[in-house]
Amino acid sequence: MHIPFLDNWLKRRGETDGAALTDALSSDPESAAQLLSECELLRDHAGREGVQLDDTAESLSALDQLLPRWRDDPDVVTWLGSDAGLYLGTVLVRTVPGAEWRQWPDGQPVVRLPSGVEVDVLEAGATWAETGSPELSQVHAEASEG
Repeated sequence: MHIPFLDNWLKRRGETDGAALTDALSSDPESAAQLLSECELLRDHAGREGVQLDDTAESLSALDQLLPRWRDDPDVVTWLGSDAGLYLGTVLVRTVPGAEWRQWPDGQPVVRLPSGVEVDVLEAGATWAETGSPELSQVHAEASEG
């Protein structure tokens, strides 16, 4: 897993693997959720386009409507895809009752739904940034259904 801001956070804490995130997810889920909701590049990009990211399903729809000018720069696609995935996860955790952040053995954060299904939000964000499909709002709608 390579999430730049998360890698930097782990280094500041003296960690080289995902142990600190795992501990935070289990012992202080609210702080971990706050960390995962940063999405600085996405929030900056959306703000410049007039889209306010307020952690709602409607903001996912607004992101889906942005012109994908970032696709011309592969570095931006990667960063924006990670941020979009983490933002999608943030919205799921805040709007789907019982949804929570979890971590796979490889350290990747995912969202576990009340049904037990785990949503690979980073993959969804990366695919959205690269191709626009599936739309973030579509992933949210499907996850909300169960």
